[in-house]
Amino acid sequence: MVTPAPADPQAPLVLVLAPLGRDGPVVAALLRRAGLRAQLCTSLAELVAGLEAGAEVAFVAEEALLGAASAGLEAWVAQQPPWSDMPFVVLTGRDSRSAAAAARECLVRWLGNVSLLERPVQPITLTSAILAAVRARRRQYEVRGYLAERERAAADLEGLVAARTAELEAANRALRTEMAERERAEEALRQAQRIEVLGQLTGGVAHDFNNLLMVIAAGLEMIDRRSDPAQRRRIMDGMRQAAARGAALTRQLLAFSRRQALRAEPVDLVRQVGSMRELLDRSLRGDVEVSLDLAADLWPVEIDPGELELALLNLAVNARDAMPSGGTILIRARNAAGLAEDGLQGDFVRLEVIDSGTGMSPEVQARVFEPFFTTKEVGKGSGLGLAQVYGFARQSGGAVRIDSEVGRGTTITLLLPRAARAPAVPDQKPASGLERPRQPAGHVLLVEDDDEVAALVAQLLGELGFEATRASSAAAALGALANGRAIDLVFSDIMMPGGMNGVELAGEVQRRRPGLPVLLTSGHADAARQHADAVGIAVLPKPYGLSELAAAIRGALKRRPADARALAGRARA
Repeated sequence: MVTPAPADPQAPLVLVLAPLGRDGPVVAALLRRAGLRAQLCTSLAELVAGLEAGAEVAFVAEEALLGAASAGLEAWVAQQPPWSDMPFVVLTGRDSRSAAAAARECLVRWLGNVSLLERPVQPITLTSAILAAVRARRRQYEVRGYLAERERAAADLEGLVAARTAELEAANRALRTEMAERERAEEALRQAQRIEVLGQLTGGVAHDFNNLLMVIAAGLEMIDRRSDPAQRRRIMDGMRQAAARGAALTRQLLAFSRRQALRAEPVDLVRQVGSMRELLDRSLRGDVEVSLDLAADLWPVEIDPGELELALLNLAVNARDAMPSGGTILIRARNAAGLAEDGLQGDFVRLEVIDSGTGMSPEVQARVFEPFFTTKEVGKGSGLGLAQVYGFARQSGGAVRIDSEVGRGTTITLLLPRAARAPAVPDQKPASGLERPRQPAGHVLLVEDDDEVAALVAQLLGELGFEATRASSAAAALGALANGRAIDLVFSDIMMPGGMNGVELAGEVQRRRPGLPVLLTSGHADAARQHADAVGIAVLPKPYGLSELAAAIRGALKRRPADARALAGRARA
């Protein structure tokens, strides 16, 4: 039977299980007088039911636990939530035998939170122990509340994080959309700039090339009208100079686009710049004085010597134009060891071109390396000179800097990387003139789609003693090789119609006739030319003269294996 609980529903509920004698009713009466609710239980099953209903303390006499079927109570104690540790107050007897002591130890072990009271117990002791257990249980309830609040806060935080994440994702989507719009606008602006630059390029280059073609076309017409050898020589010199200017302008365009294939090699600046003295004097006015200040211990630099000369010539001409009333140009070079600035690291040589001209404003300095930008009058310059200097310096692994002030001249500094190898010693023997060999030098398969260029190259090959067979495409060249004709060299342009370029033709030639030398030529430094260099096929840049062609052919034939040369000789025989 279960005794009714006190009327106050807020009072703590204590379960009382004392089946023998009057211990149960007496304890319940003491607890009610202390303001607690007391519920008498007649069995362990009722005790477990009361615990599940929410009792705060259990008072149990040990005789109700010893020897009884306590599996249900043990299971409830073991299955308590992490915050719960139900307090038990156990009333024990005076029996101190070892069996009784062992049984009590077992009770303490599986009940967990146990307070033992030995009979006889004073009422005050009993009630104080129960009240202490109630306070402990109330603290556990507070912990349960804190844990529940923490879980709610965590859930709220997760919801807030999810909401903020959704907001950030929306903001990111909007930002990506805005960035895409901005990229489209920037691309449209760049396209407009490209069109503007293309217009400047078309006008400037067309103007320069029309002047060059005028010299050549008029010279060709006039040369047939002159019988005086001196006059014919002057006309020929003018046409040669026009052709050289056209080649230089092409190099400037390629250097600006950074597609010019530089042929870097160790260069002695003292010798290289010193050899330019006569060229600089011819290119400048008489009221412009050029002086050199080159340190005797200058390191060699790893650069393309031809592009260095072009860069120095461009800088000297710009300095000359900045000194309309004359002045001085100083070319100075010093070693710069352990340079670490502006992304450069290592040993460099500082090459400076210093003039005493009018100088530049900050606005001009900010645009001076832009292609086609010039402050000169129309027809006085293409605006590519300093762009070539910038492209040459960057492609060489260095940098270019400018320091100028209006009225106080300009200093342009080239930082050129130090070479790891020593430069080659120039041959002191005088070069002999090119003479037509008395015996045929060999047979060249010339692959060129342009009829005029093919006719001219065939004449150049004839001057060198080579017989030339012309093919206008790669397919025609492979057909000429298929009939077993004795060929000593295949000389092909890289860019050709028909679906197969010169590099691909070279690969097919080497597959069909291993050891047959192939020499390529190109007027444009494109990806195919870079691929040719990568696979070890020599490329002769256009335009070229007789001496350059002769040297390139000699180099290609030297790389031909000896057994292949012997095989070709037997085929001709």
